[in-house]
Amino acid sequence: MSKEFDLDITFEEVEPELSHLTATQLQDAVNHLPTSIRGVAQGLLIDKKTMSDVSQDLGIRQAELVARLHRAKMAIANSFK
Repeated sequence: MSKEFDLDITFEEVEPELSHLTATQLQDAVNHLPTSIRGVAQGLLIDKKTMSDVSQDLGIRQAELVARLHRAKMAIANSFK
C-alpha cells in the first residue's frame, strides 16, 4: 500500500479572491465565521501557518482542512457582496 495520499479536491465554485481585503477586513471577517471553519481561516489566512501545522493543531486531516478553507473563503467573499 502506498504511503502517499491525494489532496486533490475539486469544488464546483471558483476559488474566491480575497487579496483586495485589508488585513483588518480579513481579520474581522474571520472573527465572524462559524466556529467549525474559523480556526482554519485564522491559522492559514491570518497567522500564515502551513497546512500541515494547522491540520495538526486542529486535529483534522489535510483533506478536511482544504474543504474547510474553501468554505471559509466562500463565506468571507460572500460577506463582502
